[in-house]
Amino acid sequence: MRGLSGKVVIVAGGGRGIGAATARRLADEGAHVVIGDLMGEWAREVAESIAANGGKAVGVDLDGTSAESQAAIVAKAVEHFGGLDAYHSNLAGGTEGDIDALNCPIEVLDKSFAINTKSHFLATQAALPKIIERGGGAMIYTSSGAASGGAAWQVAYPMTKNAIHALARHVASKYGKQGVRANVICPGLVLTEAVKQHLTDEYVERGLKAIPHTRLGDPNDIAAAVTFLASDDGAWVNGQVWHVNGGAQMRD
Repeated sequence: MRGLSGKVVIVAGGGRGIGAATARRLADEGAHVVIGDLMGEWAREVAESIAANGGKAVGVDLDGTSAESQAAIVAKAVEHFGGLDAYHSNLAGGTEGDIDALNCPIEVLDKSFAINTKSHFLATQAALPKIIERGGGAMIYTSSGAASGGAAWQVAYPMTKNAIHALARHVASKYGKQGVRANVICPGLVLTEAVKQHLTDEYVERGLKAIPHTRLGDPNDIAAAVTFLASDDGAWVNGQVWHVNGGAQMRD
């Protein structure tokens, strides 16, 4: 894709799954990648694998719910590679105990807000000034099909993922004239390591039957979309929510 060679991109939540696939794809396209993860050793493993293949990457510990940690990963990008051109905010979680509106404990809701909303807000506050300094760039947020899927079995996760859409549209409308574009990816059922570990074969089979496609998602499917949005090829896409889901939800 055009315009990624030498660009500096942070991938938060890049130690496994979609984030790791995205970091590798960005590096393959010539970007310099800073990978952050709560499991810092995972981030460093991905960075080392990229370096072993001739790419440029560094892995760091990242607690996305901490303003100090978000500031530190941005500082690492500037220190190590000279600036920041894009930030992929790919943090998610807080689903344990998330049942429904009458049975979801307040502490579960608070945890979900911290991981699925606050972390993306803090990423924006840390990254935007440096992206603007470069003359513009991209904020790319990972949401979920759950945000619009009408899930009867959980409430906090869809609520807090929806907030990301409002954040991205704010960033796009407020800072677009300064060269910033902000977009959201909503993955469908993607067979990451965590999904494979926790979902039964029956659930996966049911998920495949429910979509008009020959297979379920692969992390590389999401990585391709994120990489496009970070590249010059995605320069005129701004303020959008993209559903990358094999047709599970067909939306305007």
